[in-house]
Formats: sequence, structure tokens, C-alpha cells
Amino acid sequence: MASRLSRIWPVVSRVRLSSALGTRCVSQTPKSSAAGAAVASDLQPVSPALQDSHGHTEVNPFETNPDFHGFHHHDSFVDEWNMRLAFFFGISVAIVIGGTFIHYLPDHGMRQWARREAERLIKQREAEGLPLMTENYYEPSKILLPSSGDE
Repeated sequence: MASRLSRIWPVVSRVRLSSALGTRCVSQTPKSSAAGAAVASDLQPVSPALQDSHGHTEVNPFETNPDFHGFHHHDSFVDEWNMRLAFFFGISVAIVIGGTFIHYLPDHGMRQWARREAERLIKQREAEGLPLMTENYYEPSKILLPSSGDE
């Protein structure tokens, strides 16, 4: 990962530096009435031809609810509580169900099985009076060696 970052870092740093070195022009003159975006409160009353069949016009939800979270357009209290409930239950479900799923996954790499098997073999060898480990990994009598005359 670090090698990839070192390869692309010159490009990234040039992009950041070129934007930071540019001049920043900010206008200090007040906007005229013709310039800039109009807000619904700045507009004149809408003609009946632009209204829908019920006499409603399009209203920005941020004007009626400045802390709009996307759950309820008109009531900020309902909007905030719906947002809290959605995030609480969404995150809780992800953590609880996700944690439960991970906990009950099968034994990865069979580590627990290998430990149980080793403990079983130790108890068996102790009961038979054998050493826990022998110096030979394989049983020497079962190894077939070539005779010295076959070379």
C-alpha cells in the first residue's frame, strides 16, 4: 500500500499545490437584484398558471425546516426523531446481528478442533503410560528404507 501511495503521491501533491497556489478572487460588491439565485421569499407571487391544481408551489424543505434530515419535510420534531430512530436501529441491528453472525461462524482453520484433539491424545498417552512426545515423528518400524545394495 505504501509503495502505491509513493508512486501516486507526486501527482496528488501537484494537484493540491496547484489549487492552493492559485489566487482567490472574492467580490466585495453587493449583488444586484438581477444577479445570483433567487430565493422563494425574494420572488413575487407566483402566477396561477405556474401553480398546481391545489394552488401549491414548490417549496425548498430547508426553508420550512432548516435542520432537515430527509425524513419529514414539514415537522422538524418528527424529522429529528425519525432520523434518530433510523440511525439507532440501523446501527444497532448492524452491530448486534453482525456480531452474532460473526460469533457463530464455524471454527476458522479448525483451531478449536486441533486443541481438543491434542488434549484427547495427551489424556490417552498419559493413561497408557507413554511419553507425551516421542523423539521420532514417524514410527521407525513402518519406514521402508532402500537396501544399501540398490544404489
